Amino acid sequence: MTPRRGDRPPVRLVHLGLGGFFRAHQAWYTGAAPDAGSWGIAAFTGRSRALAERLTRQDGLYTLVVRGPERDDMSVQRAVSEALPGTDVPAWCERLARPEVAVVTLTVTEAAYRRSRDGGLDADDPQVRADLAALREGAGVSTVPGRLVAGLAARRAAGAGPLAVVSCDNLPGNGSVAARVVTELAEDADPSLAAWIRERVSFVNTMVDRITPGTTGADVREVAERTGWRDAVPVITEPFTEWVLGGAFPAGRPAWEAAGARFTDDVHPYETRKLLLLNGGHSLLAYAGSARGHRQVAEAVADPVCRRWLGQWWDEAARYVPLPAAEIAAYTAALRRRFANPRIRHTLAQIAAHGSQKVPVRVLPVLRGERRAGRMPAGAVRVLAAWIGHLRGIGAPVNDAGAGPYRARAGSARDVLALLAPDLAGDTDLISAIDEASHRGDRPASG
Repeated sequence: MTPRRGDRPPVRLVHLGLGGFFRAHQAWYTGAAPDAGSWGIAAFTGRSRALAERLTRQDGLYTLVVRGPERDDMSVQRAVSEALPGTDVPAWCERLARPEVAVVTLTVTEAAYRRSRDGGLDADDPQVRADLAALREGAGVSTVPGRLVAGLAARRAAGAGPLAVVSCDNLPGNGSVAARVVTELAEDADPSLAAWIRERVSFVNTMVDRITPGTTGADVREVAERTGWRDAVPVITEPFTEWVLGGAFPAGRPAWEAAGARFTDDVHPYETRKLLLLNGGHSLLAYAGSARGHRQVAEAVADPVCRRWLGQWWDEAARYVPLPAAEIAAYTAALRRRFANPRIRHTLAQIAAHGSQKVPVRVLPVLRGERRAGRMPAGAVRVLAAWIGHLRGIGAPVNDAGAGPYRARAGSARDVLALLAPDLAGDTDLISAIDEASHRGDRPASG
């Protein structure tokens, strides 16, 4: 039976990065809050029109399928009041110029922040340069920093007041990252706008966690068969969810804490736990597991070799998570259960994408820390060696806009390391360990 929209919540949040994770996470928390009726979301895609059009045809409604090891729970989600294509910059600016809009959330991937190696805005990026010219001339923009600056300029011009920008991407200090690239671009375009942003815009750091694989045709058919509604865009996710936020909301926010979100003065321990243990573990399985012929996370962790590798990585990475040992042990035990859920079809190819952005934040902190301590970290070495193998064409296919320079050097672990972490390129023992792990790791599970 086709669900009916009913009253549409007024738009008070704007989101960029309309996709499955956002709809399973931030939109779910907003819809589950007791004041959900006052907090509708205008959600913009990254670029594609297709998802926005499909959701619009469904009045913003979609099915969330929470898939546990033994059963599914299905519910219709209503927090998305509008779905719009990310290319519609005038609509984006108009929404941000509304005084009632209080929060902007982002799920745009690590690469979308357009950072240089020093962490600031990459001023040499052709699209960043094009956006800078467009901002000066009042023309259309295309990058995420460009869209944020354009939207904030529209808000200042309208006298709409302060708001919060909430990054929900897997980056250490993601709110601080967003603040830096936005203010640096604004400074180059209009210094007075940059000053207004510093005074009136809060950038909130967060940690987000909910495994959300891509929806398949089989998932769409199953939802239709079980509900009687031909939902074109259902979302599949796991039962576990976590959201930790730190920062100010000067214009207000939904009561997310009532839905289970946690607010803290220091997000760092939680984001480190997630980046190193969950995301780092995923990267290990994506590269080393796919090299052994596996295609999905549950399949890889069912392999005793991959399980042993995962435990080795967690033992090393746990040293760099600033939380009590008992809490870390409970988290990794939960990860084992989550990864092993055979009904969550999380593909290793999906996780392997954009490794040039992921490996530096998920693996290098552990690798550097262990080498400073005089240890050779077999787990961190294995992830790096498997990623180099991936660049050479082993395992999951390469889907990474930033991989070009690394693929050109992939024949030599030393050359890859010189580009990835120049401070480690002279570590001959490490180079030898990576080379040895590369030769050991290039065998499929059946070999």
